[in-house]
Amino acid sequence: MMSALITPELVALDADLGTDKHNVIRALAQRVADSGRATDLDALVADALAREEVSATGLPGGLAIPHCRTSGVDEPVVAFARLSPSVDFGAKDGPADLAFLIGAPAGGDATHLTILTKLARALARPEFGRKLRETDSAEEAARTILDAVSDAPAATPSPAPAAAPEAAPAKKRSLVAVTACPTGIAHTYMAAEALQAAAARAGVEIAVETQGSAGATPLAAEVIAKADAAIFAVDVGVRDRARFAGKPLISSGVKRPIDDADAMIAEALAAAEDPNAARVESGRSESSESSSAATESWGGRTRRILMTGVSYMIPFVAAGGLLIALSFLLGGYDITDVYGAVMVDSTITNLPDVQALGLEHALFDSGLAVYLGALFFVIGKTAFMLFIPALAGYIAYAIADRPGIAPGFIMGALAANLFGVVNADGVPAPATGFLGAIAGGVLAGVIAHWVSGWRVPSWARGLMPVLVIPLVTSILAGLVMIVVLGKPINWLMERLTDGLAALDGTSAVALGAVLGLMMAFDMGGPLNKVAYSFAATGVGAAALAADAPELRIMAAVMLSGMVPPIALALATVVRPQLFTTAEHENGKAGWLLGASFITEGAIPFAAGDPMRVIPAIMVGSAVTGGLSQLFEVGVRAPHGGIFVLFAVTNVLGYLIALAAGVIVGAGTVIALKSIGRTPVPAAAAS
Repeated sequence: MMSALITPELVALDADLGTDKHNVIRALAQRVADSGRATDLDALVADALAREEVSATGLPGGLAIPHCRTSGVDEPVVAFARLSPSVDFGAKDGPADLAFLIGAPAGGDATHLTILTKLARALARPEFGRKLRETDSAEEAARTILDAVSDAPAATPSPAPAAAPEAAPAKKRSLVAVTACPTGIAHTYMAAEALQAAAARAGVEIAVETQGSAGATPLAAEVIAKADAAIFAVDVGVRDRARFAGKPLISSGVKRPIDDADAMIAEALAAAEDPNAARVESGRSESSESSSAATESWGGRTRRILMTGVSYMIPFVAAGGLLIALSFLLGGYDITDVYGAVMVDSTITNLPDVQALGLEHALFDSGLAVYLGALFFVIGKTAFMLFIPALAGYIAYAIADRPGIAPGFIMGALAANLFGVVNADGVPAPATGFLGAIAGGVLAGVIAHWVSGWRVPSWARGLMPVLVIPLVTSILAGLVMIVVLGKPINWLMERLTDGLAALDGTSAVALGAVLGLMMAFDMGGPLNKVAYSFAATGVGAAALAADAPELRIMAAVMLSGMVPPIALALATVVRPQLFTTAEHENGKAGWLLGASFITEGAIPFAAGDPMRVIPAIMVGSAVTGGLSQLFEVGVRAPHGGIFVLFAVTNVLGYLIALAAGVIVGAGTVIALKSIGRTPVPAAAAS
C-alpha cells in the first residue's frame, strides 16, 4: 500500500532553513530521509539541485516547488516548509515563504504521477497558500495538502466536441493549449491550471493538453479544428505539433502562464483576429516560432541551430570512431588494406588466414579478431560517411523541422561527395566537409522554411511536406551548393588541411592551447562544439594515417574537454570550505563525467561563480591542450575519455598532459575563490 504523500513529520512551520535555496532543498531532503522516506539522500539532493539548474522553481505569490524524478525515493513524497526568513527561488515577485520539495520515483507509475499532478494544480489556487500561511499546526498543514490531493480535479480531459446546432447564434471563442516542462511533474500542470482559470475569467473555452510525466491525452482533432488560436507554453518540444498547423500561435516558456496567464489569453484572442499573426506551420519547430509573447535573438537562434546539428551528429561520430578504433585493436592498422576482401570472402565459419593476408599486428594472430576487425571497420566507416550529412540534415531540421531533413541530408551528402563523383581522370568533385555541411544545412533550412510559408490551396497542403518542399528545396539549395559554394569552400578546406599538415613545434602547441581554451570556455556550448567538430572531422579523414596531425588534434580536444569537471572535483576535495553543498554534490559526479569526456559536468560550478570558475578551467584546459601537442599524443577514437586508452598513441604523454591541466585548473580555481570570498561554513560544506 502506498504511503501518504505527506505526514506531519515532513512539515516545518516558520523554519529557518538557511539563506539560499540550496540549503532549503538540502534541509527538506534531510527531513524526508529522517522520516524514512528516502532510499538515497544524496541522490534526492543531487536530482533536485540538477532540476533547479534547468530553470528556477520560484513561483508568484511566495511559492517555491523544487522537484525532481529521482532514484532517491521509492514512493512520491512531499516535504513542506513555511520559511522564516523567506528565501529567493528565482520568482519575479520576490522570495518564497512556502517551499515544497516534491520527489517522484524515477520509475513511478501513473498513480504516483497523477497524485503529484493534483498537487501541482492545487498550488495554482490562492486559497491553498492562504490556508498554509494561517495554520499553526503541522498536522493541519499536512491535512490541507492531502485534502488538495484528494479533492483537486484531475487533469482536464480533452472535451468532446459539443453537438451544437449547425447555425449557432453566436460562436463562443475557443482556444487550445499545450503545456510541458522538462520533468513534467509540476510546472506542466500549474501552467495548465493557470490558463484554464484565466480563460474562465475571460469567458473563453480552452482545452489544454498537458504533455507531462503522467502521460498526455492528445486533444481531439475536432477540438483543435474549432479553436481560434493555440498557446504553446513549453520548455521542451511539442509532440506532434503538425496537428495545430495553421492556427494563430502564442508561444512561451512553461512559467509564463503561471506568472501572467490573463495576458496570454488576451494575446491569443488578439492573434486569432490578426491575419498577420504568427501561425503554427507544418514543418516548423517550436523553438523557431516567433510571436509577440516570446522572440528569439539572432544569437540565440544561431546557437540553437548549430547545437541541434552537432548534437545529432555526435552519435554518428562517437559510434563510428570507436568502431574504427576497435577494428585497429583487433585487426591492426593494416586492416585498412584488406577489410573488403575479408568481409566479402570470409564468414564466421570460414575465418580469414592471417598470415596469407600479411597482417602483422592482428590481435593474438587470430582469424576471428581479423574478421571482426574488418566488420567493425566497415560499420565504423559507414557511420563516419553519414555524420556530415547528419550535421547538415539536422541543422536544416532546426530551422524548418521535418521538411528540412531530406534536403539537409542531401546537402550534407554533397558536402562529403558521398556519391563519389569523379571526372574521367579520377579527380573527385569538390568535397566541402563540415564547413560545407554547415553552409548547406543552413541553406536547405532557410529555403525549406520559405517554401513551407507558401499559401497553397487546401487540396495541395498534404503534398507540401512530402513532395513540394523537399523537391524545390533540394533543387535550389543543391544548385547553389554545387555551382556557387562548392569550389570556394573546397579551396578553404584544402588550405586548412595543408595548414594542419605543416604544424609542428611551437605552432602545434599554440593550436593545442587555443583548442583547450575553446573547449573550456562554454563547456558544451557553440565554441566547444566547433572545436570538437573540427577535431572529429579530422579523425574520420585520418583513419588510415598512423601519424596524422588530425589525430593529435583530436587528442588535444578530448583531453582539454576532460579537464574542467575533474579539476573542479579535485578542488572540492582539496579546499571543501570554498564550495557549497550543491557544488560538493556536483563534484562527486565530476570525476566520472570528466573521465568520460563530458565537459558539461563543469556547468553547475560555472553557473554559480562564472567570473572565477571559467577563467580557471580555461587555464587548465589550455595547459593540457598545449602539452598534448608537445608530447605528440594521438587518439583515434573521437569520444570515450579515459576509457579508450587502447586507441591512444603515447599513453604516458596522455596521462601527464591530463594530470597537469587538472592540477593547474584546480589550483587556479582555489586561488581565485580564496580572493575576497567568505568560506562556506563547515556544516554547509559537509
